[in-house]
Amino acid sequence: MFIQTESTPNPATLKFLPGQNVLEVGTADFPNAEAAQHSPLAQRIFAAGGVSGVFFGIDFVTVTKADGAEWDHIKPGILGAIMEHYQSGQSVMAADHKPVSGHAEHSGEDGDIVTQIKELLDTRVRPAVAQDGGDITFHGFDRGIVYLHMQGACAGCPSSTLTLKMGIENLLRHYIPEVIEVRPVAA
Repeated sequence: MFIQTESTPNPATLKFLPGQNVLEVGTADFPNAEAAQHSPLAQRIFAAGGVSGVFFGIDFVTVTKADGAEWDHIKPGILGAIMEHYQSGQSVMAADHKPVSGHAEHSGEDGDIVTQIKELLDTRVRPAVAQDGGDITFHGFDRGIVYLHMQGACAGCPSSTLTLKMGIENLLRHYIPEVIEVRPVAA
């Protein structure tokens, strides 16, 4: 098994490509070791040490290193954990835990606007940020303000504010006049 690694715009995060599907659909975010209880793969990656977050996409694993950890020291252990997991034949997620599409539900008078926002995110934004090892999902819409949740490499990325303001906000405002501003939300 050959696992490729790619850098991301976030220097604290690396993208690992195992050459096979990680998830069939959706994403899975593990912002800490306690959250990894539903994933044998995420548990192994956290156990390698020096890891503060793990994120799964369809065909990639994004790992965020802990403060003070050096990639040169922890990368071999992470590669070993991923390889060991796939060789074990275990599933990536526990049978009782399903990955999610990521978008929050929204019911209310702005339903048509929210549908447009989600469609633009799914077709224009999410594929681009997945290339960088992250995901951006809809969290809410209130009085012209769109709230988005950033995961994987996007969470804590130094360029995430620029991505939100110059990229996503301009895109949404162009297509949906009701959108005034885009803001990130904490996990």
